[in-house]
Amino acid sequence: MIKLSNGGAYLLNGTEVVEVGADTEAQLKSKLGDKYLTKEEAAKNTMAYSILQAHNTSGNDEKLQIKFDKLTSHDITFVGIIQTARASGLEKFPIPYVLTNCHNSLCAVGGTINEDDHMFGLTCAKKYGGVYVPPHQAVIHQFAREMLAGGGKMILGSDSHTRYGALGTMAMGEGGPELVKQLLSQTYDINMPGVVGVYMTGKPIPGVGPQDVAIAIIGEVFANGYVKNKVMEFVGPGVENLSADFRIGVDVMTTETTCLSSIWKTDDKIKDFYETHGRVEEYKELNPGAVTYYDGMIYVDLSKIRPMIAMPFHPSNAYTIDELNANLMDILDECEKKAKVSFGDKVDFTLKDKVRDGRLYVEQGIIAGCAGGGFENICDAADILKNANIGCDAFTLSVYPASTPIYVELARNGKLADLMAAGAVVKTAFCGPCFGAGDTPADKALSIRHSTRNFPNREGSKIQNGQIASVALMDARSIAATAANKGFLTAATDIDVNYSKPKYFFDKTIYENRVFDSKGVADPSVEIKFGPNIKDWPEMVALTDNLIIKVVSEIHDPVTTTDELIPSGETSSYRSNPLGLAEFTLSRKDPAYVGRAKEVQAAEKAREKGECMGEVLPELREVMHTIKDRFDGVSKSNTGVGSTIYAVKPGDGSAREQAASCQKVLGGWANIAKEYATKRYRSNLINWGMLPFIYTEDELPFANGDYIFIPGIREAVENKSNDIKAYVVKNGDMKEFSLSLGELTDDEREIILKGCLINYNKR
Repeated sequence: MIKLSNGGAYLLNGTEVVEVGADTEAQLKSKLGDKYLTKEEAAKNTMAYSILQAHNTSGNDEKLQIKFDKLTSHDITFVGIIQTARASGLEKFPIPYVLTNCHNSLCAVGGTINEDDHMFGLTCAKKYGGVYVPPHQAVIHQFAREMLAGGGKMILGSDSHTRYGALGTMAMGEGGPELVKQLLSQTYDINMPGVVGVYMTGKPIPGVGPQDVAIAIIGEVFANGYVKNKVMEFVGPGVENLSADFRIGVDVMTTETTCLSSIWKTDDKIKDFYETHGRVEEYKELNPGAVTYYDGMIYVDLSKIRPMIAMPFHPSNAYTIDELNANLMDILDECEKKAKVSFGDKVDFTLKDKVRDGRLYVEQGIIAGCAGGGFENICDAADILKNANIGCDAFTLSVYPASTPIYVELARNGKLADLMAAGAVVKTAFCGPCFGAGDTPADKALSIRHSTRNFPNREGSKIQNGQIASVALMDARSIAATAANKGFLTAATDIDVNYSKPKYFFDKTIYENRVFDSKGVADPSVEIKFGPNIKDWPEMVALTDNLIIKVVSEIHDPVTTTDELIPSGETSSYRSNPLGLAEFTLSRKDPAYVGRAKEVQAAEKAREKGECMGEVLPELREVMHTIKDRFDGVSKSNTGVGSTIYAVKPGDGSAREQAASCQKVLGGWANIAKEYATKRYRSNLINWGMLPFIYTEDELPFANGDYIFIPGIREAVENKSNDIKAYVVKNGDMKEFSLSLGELTDDEREIILKGCLINYNKR
């Protein structure tokens, strides 16, 4: 189904791939004659390169400073972003900024706090000149597809699944501080990323949907980092065989590969999408050049893709449904082993009890959000369920159309009635099932979902309370086939169905009647509404000359997700309150973290007041005594005290800045990692003034509870030193080792020196 090139590859005229080898240059010169291009020249013919350079303000082809065309956020990120920007002098949104309300839209937690956030968003849209989409109207990414995307444009969103490449828009999901920079007319600074081609051929067989293609790709490229922090560029004759909705469904899942962004070639099907939504002027034909070089090539034969399932607890844990059914007990055994790595003995996890007469039974199906809630997905699911029913046992099915216009059209064309007659519950646009705030199944239950992620706790269970449910990702069509078989896992290709493929009609009046659009006009007279949960960011101090950090959590899982660093689900309701949310940091991974971090922070607070740290945290007396014996001039006036965590590879998953800011709020001054799973998590650390240390050796010189002294850290950051001398301080002795910081821009160094982005912008 999927193959990967071993190295770079040329694409000729959009149809022929030549992989780089010993005789590539001669081969290309023979084929192309005077049209031959070097690798460096041909790399500039990617669609990604042209769009990035069109938005680059640096004048340097390699060191990019990007200004985006538009911004978008939802209701568990826009409060923190606007609060940060306000603290930095925000007067007006300089570019279109859309505030959607699709995460905390249920208002089911914490009394009024969710709706208070919504009113904050509405008044800010009025005051600063933005767009406000009320709860239940659309999930963030569907509204962006329908109303924001444009050919050749760039959009930055504070959600990791900000992906509109299928529509010819390069979109990126980042933590809130990167949006703050854009609101303050600053730039998004990156090196020119590598670009990997995704060469599609063939045509999907009936019953195969976009999630099947996406899971197959993720399964091949996640673990090996094939596209990490690169741009995925979709090309090849197979693209033409996919509808706009199908392309969108694959595109949104590229986030799970850890790529930076995505872009697709465009054609009349994408032009029709824009025309349907009344914005045909936003269409732009995009194609790679006649001779284009890619840093790698992913070959996707669409005709060979079969219905897929991503087993718990990662989208890359991929199998065909046929493979799972044929090797059921062996694969379930592998799932148990992987769960043991993450959960240890906290819960007794098994899926083997789901096997009934040799078939896997599931208790829940969900078709929802930016991945599953598209018009074609739901219509095909309705066709499968027409004249069927989901039964009256444990199995339930919920469907969430991604926007009210889609919901209305499903009602008008009869598909809504077919779904409900079959026993499905059709709900409003909401992202809850994707991040653990909606449709939480029963303890020990298995849910199959056409959504974006299946990390632990994303279904709403709580490991620390002994609860464990699990999610497998599937396409809407196979979920519907399973529902038609009353919960027994079934591939859509095993169902005989006539797909009706109704035409979609977009009703623009739905948004015209409900969405507040300032048209970019700010009204400074509007007073922002602050609910009692909305708090300002606490004061943060600049980086000191020297640093003492205590390791307060040590995580050796192969990958640590942002969900584990700061849980999603109902805790998301507290994201407008930095101190309140921080209480949940690592709560589902290392419940003792918060207490340990606070102990160290109390000592730092005493230091900042000029008081004795040793009285607050007595163990620091011996640490300081040991350090002073070896280093002259070290004192509490020039040596800060904070905490750090060690994780092998932290930051996979969500773009949420709170994975870093909550550590900072609790006195965190650094992370130490073998590598960072995503650029966006590392950027979040930097923007909150935290040092993104790297230690690549397998054997650690420190352990949880140890103190690390880093002399001259401020000078090292100022002088762009990468080899940072550090010392484990223990039992009156100091053991030297080295840390590195990796590449940092001048602005990033200044942000770290100032203590955070807010301080940086107060210059």
